[in-house]
Amino acid sequence: MLTALLARFLRARGVNAAALKPICSGIRADARALHAAMNGALTLDEINPWHFRAPIAPLLAARREKQRVKLSQALAPIRATQKRFDVVLVEGAGGLLSPLGENFNSRDLVVALRAIPIIVAQNKLGVVNHILLTLEALPENFRSKAKIVLMSPSKPDASTKTNAKLLAEFTGAEIFSLPLLDKKFSASESPQVRRTLRALVEI
Repeated sequence: MLTALLARFLRARGVNAAALKPICSGIRADARALHAAMNGALTLDEINPWHFRAPIAPLLAARREKQRVKLSQALAPIRATQKRFDVVLVEGAGGLLSPLGENFNSRDLVVALRAIPIIVAQNKLGVVNHILLTLEALPENFRSKAKIVLMSPSKPDASTKTNAKLLAEFTGAEIFSLPLLDKKFSASESPQVRRTLRALVEI
């Protein structure tokens, strides 16, 4: 949802931006959301060149279909898109270390692309551990550039109001919070949301 929102935000402001979900398994809803956010600037297959049917880790889903995706294959369409657009957002799948293909994960994509990591998680109990482990898994030079976005859950718990402050004690990363957004991006044009999106993409 955040990737689609960022793409829509950038393009509405005249930035030649693209959003990709290179690999996914199970339903293709994330890729379709990016396609809608870009108003047809890329086809669904350009946005999501590797789609596997089984709702399991992409590595295993690909093997079920007797396919093998290598890092070089995942990078090729991203780099081709970079030649056509000024900003390219790349959405991972399953978390930083979840295997996307043969011997690579989202961390490998971040490093190969020299990307700025944006770590997105629901603002609920357990998110502090989740975020800190993700930051720890990033190489130091990428960890220092990382941005954290806490997305409000549909049912906030006792930790929702305190997680951002607690995370700030343990990390130097920028921490942002977004209110609950539905698939139609309700509340996405609020001043708070616009400020957060602007800060995430630094425009």
